[in-house]
Order: sequence, then C-alpha cells, then structure tokens
Amino acid sequence: MSEEIRIYVADLAAYNNGFLHGVWIDATLDMDDIQEQVNEMLKATPLDEEAEEYAIHDYEGFGTYRLGEYEGLDSAHEVACFLEEFGEVAGDVLSHFGDDLEDARKALEENYNGCYSTLADYAEELTTDTSEIPKHLEFYIDYERMGRDMEMSGDIFTVETGYQEVHVFWAH
Repeated sequence: MSEEIRIYVADLAAYNNGFLHGVWIDATLDMDDIQEQVNEMLKATPLDEEAEEYAIHDYEGFGTYRLGEYEGLDSAHEVACFLEEFGEVAGDVLSHFGDDLEDARKALEENYNGCYSTLADYAEELTTDTSEIPKHLEFYIDYERMGRDMEMSGDIFTVETGYQEVHVFWAH
C-alpha cells in the first residue's frame, strides 16, 4: 500500500472534557508496541486525573475498509496487517465478504486469478489457455459477454480498484 496504515487513538477522558489528546500509531506494529504507545499517551493526559479509557477516533491507509466506532486495537491491528500483506485490493475483498477476514484471506490466497484491464481480457485468457479455438471462429467469440456471464452466474466475482484494474476471483 502506498500510505502508512495507522490509527489515531484518543484519550476519552480528555476528549469528554474538551481536549483533543491522542496519538497516531502505525497499526501494523506488534500489539505490545501499539499498547505501549497508547499507555504512554494516557500517562501524558492533559487532565489532573489519571486517564484509563481510549478509543480509535480516526484512521488512514485502510483503503475501502471502514473501522467501526467501537473497533478494538486487536481488530484494527489484524485488519491493518491483512491490508499490508495483500495490498490495495484487500480492503475491497474484505468488504465483499462482509468484513470476514478468514473468507477474504482464503479468496486472496486460493481463489485469486489476477488483475486484468477488463473482464473480457480475463475471459479471453481463460478461454485461449483452456481451449483450442479454430482460426475461422476466433472473431466470433464475444469475450465481454462471456466475462459478464461468468460473473452473473456466480462462478467468479470481481473487484475494481481503478481504471482498467479488475481483480478476478473464483467464487468458490
């Protein structure tokens, strides 16, 4: 991924008393390091009392994945490491699977067919790699429709991450 995957952890007591006090943390660090940074931030609270509660108030680098309001550090860390490992497409795949990390990981590790300019390019590659097309029939094949039919039938699903960036996955 191009930008750092990080979270903004805020001191809730300070926040509830009108102070913005928190720290940006690299969410891919070891959990002990993340917790240590949170603890240090809480110790430095601008309040006279000791701070104990915190929350993730912002985040960057998570792509299309949206951290929930009550997402914990462990969950944010796990998602961040997943995104770092698989790149930009991972957030879209995670969303496709309803934020289920296990299913998204399986799709990326076992069912990923690659990135293509169009779904038609994928259909053409699959067809020419698995079939011998007679020369006189080559121009009659509508790869655009083939790709669309594969997707509509549920055999594959796609994730578009940009212009002419279609990631194709087997659906099973």
